[in-house]
Amino acid sequence: MKNTIKIHRVQHNMTQEDIAQQLEVSRQTINAIENNKYFPSLELGLKLAKIFNCKVDELFSLD
Repeated sequence: MKNTIKIHRVQHNMTQEDIAQQLEVSRQTINAIENNKYFPSLELGLKLAKIFNCKVDELFSLD
């Protein structure tokens, strides 16, 4: 699975820490998601989409 979270984060001028605080997870979790080392739960994916005001399939795609 690939994701575009880092692209969306930069476009929204946010840091990994900013997102982590909003989602109540660690910055390391956001880093791991961005680097495809951790695949978030559906709930976390939906929350990320809400933060970036986009659809989940704009953030995640299958290889």
